[in-house]
Amino acid sequence: MGNNFLMKLGPSNLSTDKTFVTLNQKGPSTHFIAPKLHSLALFPAPPVFPAGSTRLSHPTAHTDAHAQLKMLRQAPRFLLGRASSASMRWSRQFATDLPSETAVDSGFIEAWKKVMPNMDPPKTPLAYMKPRPPTPSTIPSKLTVNLVLPYDSILSGKEVDMVIVPATTGQMGVLPGHVPTIAELKPGLLTVHEGNDVSKYFLSSGFAFVHGNSVADIIAVEATPVDRIDPNLVQKGLAEFQQKLNSASTDVEKAEAQIGVDLHSALNAALTG
Repeated sequence: MGNNFLMKLGPSNLSTDKTFVTLNQKGPSTHFIAPKLHSLALFPAPPVFPAGSTRLSHPTAHTDAHAQLKMLRQAPRFLLGRASSASMRWSRQFATDLPSETAVDSGFIEAWKKVMPNMDPPKTPLAYMKPRPPTPSTIPSKLTVNLVLPYDSILSGKEVDMVIVPATTGQMGVLPGHVPTIAELKPGLLTVHEGNDVSKYFLSSGFAFVHGNSVADIIAVEATPVDRIDPNLVQKGLAEFQQKLNSASTDVEKAEAQIGVDLHSALNAALTG
């Protein structure tokens, strides 16, 4: 290289971080190659110099390298600080004591009017959602029930005294003021108690969401009033699936037959119970 030669100051734990000092007739000059961080090195290894080499130091190189090392050492604290502050914001946003937010995005409406002032802005699904009712300070006298199917709404905002749902853990009664609960439903009988009247529905499966504001949302795959079920067809189906279960030769056939037996047994229990 003549009068110019290139000496590596030392390796770093950063995969491609290299600091070089070039000596020439005009004096030393420093060159930095930007590192590509394949892994975060908080404590770089000390420099290693070849035997017989001369260690050269440059004030600018030392200062910049120290600043980069300090920044890397502070990176975890900075990231943890941002994560904790973000979690605090989310926890405050989803707190149950916050009032319901408006479903209208004012920023979108203003931007729409600037672009298309002669057209009404489109409505999103949020525009059709009612604000969630607040949690009362005292236990209400009635329980609000919603029974919804994928294609129909059987009960909508109906105020009742109590419901009993067929949870996988057993029959679960829900009264006004019930603690918030999510329960998986199994094939069984749903009873809705309103005074002296009791309405019975057979549910195939689903979930029950009990909220702290004495609202119960029952989401079922299928639901039908018990008085619409034919007992003769239930007995016939139960006998057929029991016969299939006894004659099943594969695991798939046994599983399908067992599902039929369980379903018709639940139907029979709902009719006779």
